[in-house]
Amino acid sequence: MVIQNISRQAITEFVFGGFDTVQQPLSVGVVLLIMYILAMTANTANVYFIVMDKRLHQPMYLFICNLAIVDIVNCTSACPTMIGILVAGYKIISYVPCIMQMFIFHLSGLMEMLAISIMAFDRFVAISSPLRYHSILTNIRCVLIIIVLWLAGSAITAIMPATVVPLQVCYSTVKYMFCDYATVTRATCVDPEPYFNQGSILTSVLCFTTFGFICLSYVKIIIVVVGMSSRSDKKKAFNTCFSHLIVIICYYAPTFMRIVLTRTGLVLTVAERNGLMIGSILGPSLINPFIYCFRTKEIRNKIFNIVKRDT
Repeated sequence: MVIQNISRQAITEFVFGGFDTVQQPLSVGVVLLIMYILAMTANTANVYFIVMDKRLHQPMYLFICNLAIVDIVNCTSACPTMIGILVAGYKIISYVPCIMQMFIFHLSGLMEMLAISIMAFDRFVAISSPLRYHSILTNIRCVLIIIVLWLAGSAITAIMPATVVPLQVCYSTVKYMFCDYATVTRATCVDPEPYFNQGSILTSVLCFTTFGFICLSYVKIIIVVVGMSSRSDKKKAFNTCFSHLIVIICYYAPTFMRIVLTRTGLVLTVAERNGLMIGSILGPSLINPFIYCFRTKEIRNKIFNIVKRDT
């Protein structure tokens, strides 16, 4: 315990080295900054439209609003640090903010999966029981579901800082872009592989559990749609699910790719690992709000009305 305290006092901050090989850091940083601003603006606009318009206070829009909040948290947990490194050259973070950043980053990643999963359930109820939809998923129940998911996600994510905080810190320089579980674990004196394996198992279980739930929901949706006699009803059901299917692909495709590539022994370069990580963070956060802006009639009409009024 004395050794750990001495080490903790000796190393109170980390230096990021994940972008040291980037040829034009300022240009990359500016592009990243623009993408971050777009993601924040689009998601904030979605939240504002839904909160301010009482006509959008319905289960589907509450879940869209929750997803937008998750995307805001996910981007903000990592992007400002990366932008600071690339644009301003500020590579230092203190120990406690690093642990907080790690927790928030992994919490937002888990909440992304849970948010997409509950939206799949919402679509299933809407298509399979349209007449009972508003009695099954009331606004109060939806808000309670969202609160429970955030609490459950926080409890699960707390496992990560709980396992690394007691470890002795030995290294102040890390070859990463921001603080995540791998960053902090690499900075300790222990062999990181057992901790990486535990983290991979937890991540894989959560990914495949939520993805399995989504697939099961859509299997049931397909069964219901196939049984419909009206082509217009089938088309309406497809349009209802299409936006959500794009969201699922945008999130799970890079996530599964990262899990498979990193755990099958394939060695990625620093640039490849960084690109994959940035894509998995910014990709869904950029695409999701625009999908719901342009695919959801109520939000799309609201934007067009604002544009017409301004012009």
